[in-house]
Amino acid sequence: MKKYAPWLCAVLSGILLALSFPPADFDGLAWVALAPVLWAIWFSEPWTKREPLRVFLLGYIVGLGYFVGSLQWLTTVTVAGWLALAAYLAVYPALWALFVGLMARVNVENFGPEGSAWRKSLRNFGTAALAAAAWTALEWLRGIIFTGFGWNSLGITLHNNLAIIQICDLTGVAGLSFLLVLVNAMLAITAKRLQVEIARKKVRPHYDLTLAIALVALAFGYGARQLFAPAPESETVTVAAVQANVPILEKRDPAHEDRILKLHLDMSEKALALRPDLLVWPEAATPRPLFQDQATWDAVRKLAEGTSADFLTGTVYFGPEGDFNSAVMLTEHAKKAQLYHKIHLVPFGEYVPMRHSFPLFAMIVGNLVPDDFDFGRDYTVMKLSTKPVRVGPLICFEDTLGDLARHFVLRGAQMFVTVTNDGWFLDSVGSLQHLRQALFRCAENKIPMVRAANTGVTCSIDRFGRVDQMLATEKGKTNFEGFFSVPVQAPKSPKPTFYARYGDIFAMLCLMATVAVVGFGFLQPGRRRRKL
Repeated sequence: MKKYAPWLCAVLSGILLALSFPPADFDGLAWVALAPVLWAIWFSEPWTKREPLRVFLLGYIVGLGYFVGSLQWLTTVTVAGWLALAAYLAVYPALWALFVGLMARVNVENFGPEGSAWRKSLRNFGTAALAAAAWTALEWLRGIIFTGFGWNSLGITLHNNLAIIQICDLTGVAGLSFLLVLVNAMLAITAKRLQVEIARKKVRPHYDLTLAIALVALAFGYGARQLFAPAPESETVTVAAVQANVPILEKRDPAHEDRILKLHLDMSEKALALRPDLLVWPEAATPRPLFQDQATWDAVRKLAEGTSADFLTGTVYFGPEGDFNSAVMLTEHAKKAQLYHKIHLVPFGEYVPMRHSFPLFAMIVGNLVPDDFDFGRDYTVMKLSTKPVRVGPLICFEDTLGDLARHFVLRGAQMFVTVTNDGWFLDSVGSLQHLRQALFRCAENKIPMVRAANTGVTCSIDRFGRVDQMLATEKGKTNFEGFFSVPVQAPKSPKPTFYARYGDIFAMLCLMATVAVVGFGFLQPGRRRRKL
């Protein structure tokens, strides 16, 4: 049984990570999920020449459990794609395990009674911090390589801990992931250290664990201070959002185009009776391009002309500068229009990578996306005419990207408006997971958000990352036809947070530390692993 224990630990860690996310949603497990595999990497077997392969495979097993489990909603789109993506993403935990196993190993001899307890504790804490830095660095790289897929970063599991997630305005989600891995590593080290000390009948002070707990407490205290600080002066903007809940197959069927447009118009008439300042339709709400189809434009213009509210909708835009997935805001009774073109496109959803560079590749996968959208280039901040408020528009996947969203804040945005269509996810937890990622854009930048989904989660989020109001039935179902109107408190003069100004600098520092340790290890050819 001892022979298989490390592999069972890896399987357990993968399962615990998956269970930390919806649908199981036992988010507290994230504090302990990696401890079993860290025990297996550090303490299960003596060093051998096969150690690099062993720890890499342990990490890969963790990654498979993590991503196969937490991304199972992708089966509503493609089973093959789900498995392929999970197989790719599992490489990142595998590389992390390789680093931890080779460059940041724990020296069990350090647990002996000799020497300074403080010095030994600092060494243990340094090892745990290196493990946390490496995880954080690889998680950040996962979010940018091949256009990036940072979905379900470990820090997302802390969404319910409103106080602790406020450190995101300093570190982004990366800081939360760092804390979680640090605690996991300290738990593994402390468990082994206690085992050794009890066997020797001499338990010494565990300053290393105390330091980790103190760091978590410091983060909690920082967040609590933010939550109880006086609220900034704000402008109340009443936003009405329409959710048509059109099935994805109907949305693509020309036979349903007129019905879909009428559905949006009819619900909008009811929503406008609540006298909002801004009416929002979801992503690509108009079945035909708003500015290229005369009947669609006439209907929408008539709606906008008949109300004092500003109007924002997602639409497809074809123009001389390119073809875009866009958001448009009509103000002053449709006399003025402001356009934002989506900057971060989803590969194989909105374009096929390298379509023109590799014709054979395009021939194989090009049928998934017949034509490519062009990438937007400008972070367009839209100005309401009804209130002195500036809006940062985000389209679909963009509200999962911290480094993208912050650029709107730097350009003066006082609130975010996301237009999305999560119809691809059907009734799976994909929509809920999407919402969980979006919450952190508010915590990072300290401005609120309204989300309008065709199918998914239509809601408002306050500046701390807390869902304020959600369009849902009494049983919590969000995929249904409806609308809501909600007052949003947009700060009048929001000061860009540290994260808004400097982005993912914390994650970059973690990457630099990780690379430095790897480089230091390679500069010592006779040293096969780093002991701290």
